Amino acid sequence: MDKEQGRETIQEHTHSTTEVKYTRERANTYIEQHRHEVDPTYRLGYHLMPQVGWMNDPNGFIYFNGAYHLFYQFYPYAPVWGPMHWGHAVSADLVTWEHQPVALAPDHTYDIDGCFSGSAIIKNGKLALMYTGHVVTGPDKDHDYYQTQNIAESDNGIDFVKSAHNPVIPLDLIPAHTSKKDFRDPKVFERNGMYYCVLGSNDAAGNGLILLYRSTDLQQWNFVNVMAQSDGTLGDNWECPDLFAMGDKDILIMSPQRMPAQGDNYRNLHSTVYMMGTLDEEQGVLDYEHYYPLDCGFDFYAPQTTEDAQGRRIMIAWMETWETEIPTQNAHKWAGAMTLPRELIRKGGRLTFQPLPELKQYRIDGMEHKDIRLVDGEHDLGISGDRYELHAVFEAEQAQQFGLKLRTGENEETIISYDVAQSRLCFDRERAGKGPGGERAVEVELRDGKLELQIFVDASSVEIFIQQGEQVMTGRIYPSPNSIGIKAFSSGVSTLTELRKWDLRV
Repeated sequence: MDKEQGRETIQEHTHSTTEVKYTRERANTYIEQHRHEVDPTYRLGYHLMPQVGWMNDPNGFIYFNGAYHLFYQFYPYAPVWGPMHWGHAVSADLVTWEHQPVALAPDHTYDIDGCFSGSAIIKNGKLALMYTGHVVTGPDKDHDYYQTQNIAESDNGIDFVKSAHNPVIPLDLIPAHTSKKDFRDPKVFERNGMYYCVLGSNDAAGNGLILLYRSTDLQQWNFVNVMAQSDGTLGDNWECPDLFAMGDKDILIMSPQRMPAQGDNYRNLHSTVYMMGTLDEEQGVLDYEHYYPLDCGFDFYAPQTTEDAQGRRIMIAWMETWETEIPTQNAHKWAGAMTLPRELIRKGGRLTFQPLPELKQYRIDGMEHKDIRLVDGEHDLGISGDRYELHAVFEAEQAQQFGLKLRTGENEETIISYDVAQSRLCFDRERAGKGPGGERAVEVELRDGKLELQIFVDASSVEIFIQQGEQVMTGRIYPSPNSIGIKAFSSGVSTLTELRKWDLRV
């Protein structure tokens, strides 16, 4: 992806292409020599993060040869956005990850300024990556560039060779009335014996759109159509599209940039949405009626999905937000992490989001309380932690407001509160520690007067699954290490009918 943020801050790390050539070997050597220098203060326990340097979008998420592979946008040399490489990690269970050698480096003329986001597909037993090559063409790096689509293949899923046919989708396949610069983030898939690719772009007039391409061999591609486009409410550029079928419907997920807020939704600078409809493969048009947020919190961008051997549709996203302060960029030597992988389950015309059961094997020190009466004020629950799973069920009764306070300590707390009259759940990190504050909210209806929350806290992250995954809210927090308290509160009378907690250790 092309990002304005960070370009000024990486000037000292970026040189003209005649002075330096990034290679996988150089990157791997640097990682080995410097990965032990990261500050562990805010390092996560059960989420994927870079060994050193900068991480953003998940790329090439796929199940291949008995393991989950996840690639990601990566700049190893500093905790800032720089000339993009593809980092790589492998997992047996989507919880613990083993870092692999860097898969791609910007070392060819067609990708010399970055191997931007893309995807993976299995072809004839080989793992193929499809990615965007970014080339800067003038002195203004924010505006002088072009982007093409490229292929790299591997027999073993570790060592990749770029195709001699690159770029496989060159500039002359960009359709008229479409941006000649913003042309990126290919997600490739197979359907009815054909390969398809969706690409993010815009109409060069302030509206994001998705382009659809078709191929028989991943090497020769034809433009099919503008598959979907903004109606004026969905931002000026669309990034990181993903298209997949669930039953008799097609789901498009993508990341609109600079999308105007709609009530409590889409309050971040850049957002994520999904649409459910039907793709006319011949015409190349997705017919859909509505769109919905994928996450209602602070830090969730560029999600990508895969289908695993169990037939589950699993989604993972970058657990960060562009153009906001990231405390670990300051002397910690790393920045960026991935969300917990989430299973997508379709219920009618909506998706629900579930944490994976694989996490259960990492539970330790479980405890349970029932029927804790809450009357006007705070209630210290006698439990604490900084890496845990919490399951809470509240009965609203006569309360006006109730909820939880996490990572509490001296002048620090992260608040999850429910307003009964407004049917509104709020995630407040104004006093959560270092980094950006603010609050995000989402409309949530009680079920038989009850609110059910499943919360995952991991040192510097909070993920809240609401009413069995009807909504999710994700955010990064940076409290002091000794802020580990957990409290409940109520305005009026409510009952915490069920409270279960497990520490999570990997």
